[in-house]
Amino acid sequence: MSCGKPHETDCSEVLDHLYEYLDREMPEGECAKFEVHFEECSPCLEKYGLEKAVKKLVKRCCGSDDVPAGLRSKVLTRIELIRAGEAPEHPVEAEPAPGPAGRAAAPADPA
Repeated sequence: MSCGKPHETDCSEVLDHLYEYLDREMPEGECAKFEVHFEECSPCLEKYGLEKAVKKLVKRCCGSDDVPAGLRSKVLTRIELIRAGEAPEHPVEAEPAPGPAGRAAAPADPA
């Protein structure tokens, strides 16, 4: 997506790093470049607004789900392995989400 107009920060750069901006995971100077771009470029501003609304909806609908006990540490370990270039060939299987009373949910019926 591009508006076709030249900008100091290219539309493709903004869209490639949009989630970093939304999640506040980029340096302040980079955020300022994005804010200037959004003021100049309505297609990118529209995309930003859409992604922000989706993120808000997901948080509202899924924000209260319990996370399995060891999931956070498994995810962080996996991230560190990937950064170090030592990721295992096969992804780690996710644990089933707990069902009522904290028990693991029953597997889906294959029929």
